Amino acid sequence: MSEILDPTDLPEDQNENTLHQQTVVSGLYENWFLEYASYVILERAVPAVEDGLKPVQRRILHALKEMDDGRFNKVANVIGQTMQYHPHGDASIGDALTTIGQKNLVFDTQGNWGDIRTGDGAAAPRYIEVRLSKFGNDVIFNPQTTEWQLSYDGRKKEPVTLPVKFPLLLAMGVEGIAVGLSTKILPHNFIELIEASISILKDKPVTLYPDFLTGGYIDVSNYNDGCRGGKARIRAKIEEFDKKTLIIREIPFGTTTTSIKDSIIKANDDGKIKIKKVEDLTSKDVEIHVHLAPGVSPDITIDALYAFTECEVSVSPNACVIIKDKPHFVTVTDILRVNTQQTVELLERELQIRRAELLEKLLYSSLEKIFIENRIYRKIEECETFEAVLETIDKGLKPFKKQFYREITQDDLLRLTEIRIKRISKYDGFKAEELMRRLEQELAEVDDNLANLTRYAINYYKDLLRKYGKGRERKTEIRAFNTISANVVAAANAKLYVDREGGFVGSGLKKDEFVSDCSDIDDIIVFRRDGKCLVTKIQDKTFVGKDIIYCSVFKKNDERKVYNLLYLDGKSGITMAKRFSVTAVTRDREYDLTMGNPKSKVLWFSANDNGEAEVVTINLTAQSSAKIKQFDYNFAEVGIKNRSAQGNIVTKYPVRKVSLKSGGVSTLGGVDIWYDEHLGRLNRDERGKYLGNFDNGASILVVYKDGQYELTNYNLTNRYEPSEIAVLEKFDGERILSAVYYEVNQKSHYVKRFKVETTTQDKKFSFIGDTKGSKLLAVTADRFPRFEIAHQMKDKGPLEKMVLEPEGFIDVRGWKALGAKLPFAKVKEVKLLPPRRNNERDIAENRTITPNLIVVEPETEEPTDETTEIEDAGAENSTKQLGLFS
Repeated sequence: MSEILDPTDLPEDQNENTLHQQTVVSGLYENWFLEYASYVILERAVPAVEDGLKPVQRRILHALKEMDDGRFNKVANVIGQTMQYHPHGDASIGDALTTIGQKNLVFDTQGNWGDIRTGDGAAAPRYIEVRLSKFGNDVIFNPQTTEWQLSYDGRKKEPVTLPVKFPLLLAMGVEGIAVGLSTKILPHNFIELIEASISILKDKPVTLYPDFLTGGYIDVSNYNDGCRGGKARIRAKIEEFDKKTLIIREIPFGTTTTSIKDSIIKANDDGKIKIKKVEDLTSKDVEIHVHLAPGVSPDITIDALYAFTECEVSVSPNACVIIKDKPHFVTVTDILRVNTQQTVELLERELQIRRAELLEKLLYSSLEKIFIENRIYRKIEECETFEAVLETIDKGLKPFKKQFYREITQDDLLRLTEIRIKRISKYDGFKAEELMRRLEQELAEVDDNLANLTRYAINYYKDLLRKYGKGRERKTEIRAFNTISANVVAAANAKLYVDREGGFVGSGLKKDEFVSDCSDIDDIIVFRRDGKCLVTKIQDKTFVGKDIIYCSVFKKNDERKVYNLLYLDGKSGITMAKRFSVTAVTRDREYDLTMGNPKSKVLWFSANDNGEAEVVTINLTAQSSAKIKQFDYNFAEVGIKNRSAQGNIVTKYPVRKVSLKSGGVSTLGGVDIWYDEHLGRLNRDERGKYLGNFDNGASILVVYKDGQYELTNYNLTNRYEPSEIAVLEKFDGERILSAVYYEVNQKSHYVKRFKVETTTQDKKFSFIGDTKGSKLLAVTADRFPRFEIAHQMKDKGPLEKMVLEPEGFIDVRGWKALGAKLPFAKVKEVKLLPPRRNNERDIAENRTITPNLIVVEPETEEPTDETTEIEDAGAENSTKQLGLFS
């Protein structure tokens, strides 16, 4: 701290003129800063690990408990009561109280408390009310196990920490910024926390992931157990209402509908997406409508919303808590283990306290029984002093003292003297015995719980789950997210122009040659006559070198884009041919496609999006000594190599002209496509289910669980919702689909087999009818499927199971046909069994069809008729098909 200098230590010429004491300031700043930083960390920003609360939150709960009478209290009154313990003003108390109330966990609220989804604030404190919830009362408070300290002014006592018997910190989450550090713990699911605590008590491994009241999706692949360095990606839930409208149903944690709407408008203004308008129709549920511009792909727009707006946010957790008056960086699992252990210790203390209370009650009941039944009270009638009275009672109890668990004290004797004559006269020995028996039973139960503390703690958690778990299921769906390339999904908000002779490219050269539409974040690839190429970021005007022969938008890792090149080597005069792809380069670095010799130049160049190989006609100069001065060259004979390859020799003679003879076909063949069932995306990286090799014109068949099917292209930008899909595979017009469904108009169940006869892409067709209430129960694309049907032949008949093989039961019909009616009064469940055998196509492709529909149990209406025969709509002699059940 400060050092006071002695004036005698100063020179004599300064002693006489010194009017004030002088203080050395070295070290003061460091000490004061540390004191301030420690104060902010310990008293304001970071929660304690014991109860998971910051001081202001703890004081709010304590003040509210003191006021608690079961009725609602004005928030303004609660703030005033809390100010007796918290010296930092009503604003910080009000904000903290509102934040706790919006968690819907430890408070019951009344009035307008705002909306975390829309960002609307709470009403003024005088208009809203609050009380402790039943859950809050049960798990947070117990004066007998609370450690107390004096408040800041010494007038009142406040808890050091509250005896919380629940991982409150992980349930509510916390965020705080202190001096030199911060904390950010994301909220977790109520039910999962309790189940994880039980697992810890059973010595089982646990894994916890965040859950938010706002719902949405979360990618926890880099969550890192909530400690420093981790990251969680959170996305909004976006639905494709139709080809022109997207609807946002749930929003990411930390955002509001207003902020999301503003970010969408900004992305549209910046040209990253193309929309007509965005409407916020949020009321009870989140509902933001995004209306797309004509011709805009919904799938690409969804990706663009995730890439350029707050529809996707990244949160970096940083679990920092106070442990023994010091901040510690820990994991979420560490916090849960500490909370679980603390809960066990608090339960043990409560049991010990209860045990002591029961022993005292038993002791007093025994003393009272002996005092009355042995008529000791009559012996004190002749005593002249109070000391003699106590001595007489003590002598009367002496024969019984060995049966008591402790010594009889003077206070015990005093309590016996306070028994009134009325109680003595009405004393019932039988009731006293019954009371003592109940106390002994409870004491035995407490002793058993103390001896089996882990079992008792597990039952405590299960009781919490039973009482308060309803309605607290997980709201945020855990998913793996794909990486979205901004260049791929960005809208074309700019135009690319080129000045070939001058050597300029850019979006501002509007008087020069137009190349294509592009976005302002695209890269541009340029090829020059001298055999050089480079990739550069698009700008208004960029010089890339004169004699440009080709420029276009560059797509990284596009292996199907192949460049065909004929060039003249400037040193040897030999004409070379090469085919190559440019997949990855360093931006603004020139690459030489020739041998690098001076005076080399390009004679022929073509860019082919799907690896096409053309045929060109080469004319040699008239002065050349070659006998054949004109010949054709087929690029299909040249292998595709990297850009640095020298190529194949075409001719050693001088070339006068090269011209196109005929366009070629792709030499790459089809594209192998896989479907990632976790992401709901197509890929070429061999992730997920292999769909097949796709050529131009091929389609993907998608069968949905709501009884519709759709054909789509195989663009990698397509999005599929895995939870809604029953079958997804490469479309084959000869493939037979088998389905069991409930038809609401007929009030009956049907089985049908059909081929997909439509070819229109991106349009859904219902194969179970358009009537609302019809339900698909099971569907498969296997040729030899088997369904296990749990059914009742009569309304109240026994439940029976039967295996149905549709292949021999019904012929293939049109996709609109009803199919064959099943003769059951009720169908409880339909299960898809493994196929009887694989069909020829599956064997040829060396793969096995497996069931791919999670069967649902329908809530069907009872049939009006009790037919017991199978009626095949459009089929004859269908009753004979009963024998095909196995």
